[in-house]
Amino acid sequence: MSIDTHTAPRAPRGLAGLIVADTAIGDVRGQEGFFHYRQYDATQVARHRTFEDAWHLVLRGSLPETQHEVDQWHDTIRAAAHIPAAVRDSLLATMQASSSGAPLADLRTALSALGALTHDRPLWDLAAAQREAAALHVAASVPWLVAACHAIARGEQPRDPRPELGYVGNYLWLVTGQDPRPDQVRALSRYLILTIDHGFNNSTFTARTVASTGADLTACVVAALGSLSGPLHGGAPSRALDALDAIGTIDRAGDWARAQLAAGDRVMGFGHAIYRGLDPRSELLRETAAELGGDTAQLAIAAEQEVVAVLDEAKPGRMLRANVEYYAGVVMDACGLDRVLFTPTFAVSRVVGWTAHILEQAADTKIIRPASRYVGPAAPVPVPPT
Repeated sequence: MSIDTHTAPRAPRGLAGLIVADTAIGDVRGQEGFFHYRQYDATQVARHRTFEDAWHLVLRGSLPETQHEVDQWHDTIRAAAHIPAAVRDSLLATMQASSSGAPLADLRTALSALGALTHDRPLWDLAAAQREAAALHVAASVPWLVAACHAIARGEQPRDPRPELGYVGNYLWLVTGQDPRPDQVRALSRYLILTIDHGFNNSTFTARTVASTGADLTACVVAALGSLSGPLHGGAPSRALDALDAIGTIDRAGDWARAQLAAGDRVMGFGHAIYRGLDPRSELLRETAAELGGDTAQLAIAAEQEVVAVLDEAKPGRMLRANVEYYAGVVMDACGLDRVLFTPTFAVSRVVGWTAHILEQAADTKIIRPASRYVGPAAPVPVPPT
């Protein structure tokens, strides 16, 4: 279909508020401070269910109801996470050769290698059951890939998985080498569940755009990882923790916030593109940080009140409140994660949402192909001779 780009309606900047597709996976109702996975309040899922349960919900549309269902699903995830020894050896060689010390970049390389070594096929050529199997394999492989990339960058030997610890406990073991405490597993589970999906954020939309071409599932996820690497998307948790380091003590929080505003800098960890007020994810993670305890958590909770007071005074009516990134770094730090792992850990969670969206998009045979409006020099003009 031919489009007259001079008269066609123009999308708002950044596609803000523009509906581009239908989804049954979840939604964000920013004015209400509410978001959900399928029919359930996502914060209640995070509070009461496991990460594996939440994965089943977004991928298959329901929460497991019986212990038999739970056990079957856990077995499915464990099987999907298995990487044959020959593939693992090739992956480790690739990681050794390409290690940059930047975990997200190394993860993209490792995931691309995994797709090539396992001969990942285009979604266009797969039946629905094969697509789900590919989605499970890619998502279930990411925790070990993240941990292996991190270990190699530190000159260490990657650890073998311990699936008996559960999905989140195993991830903590892989990246820290320590048996995780129950409160750490519970805390990180909450964070990971809260970040599985969040509407048509940039990386999710990127994954769906690539999926609409019929590309292989790995390519869709690698594209989403590229989006997540941007500091405006996935890099915020470590920056928010850096801000707490800069504040140092509670008596400096107000002055720090004023200095940020005076310099025209963003006050990291506050405000959100969708929520106009409280971020429900931040509310639960504040509670989680308090349960974990420690000096950083105490500082974060006290500093939040001081920074909000400054923001209310400087920007009346804006309701800039702590977002998920503000407490995410506090929680991950208390769980023993290195700061460089914050965004890759976000990917461990979000890859579950990405793959659910990829499968949903793959069921549609229409490629995503928007138009642009040309604003350059008038054309055509004669090409000058040499």
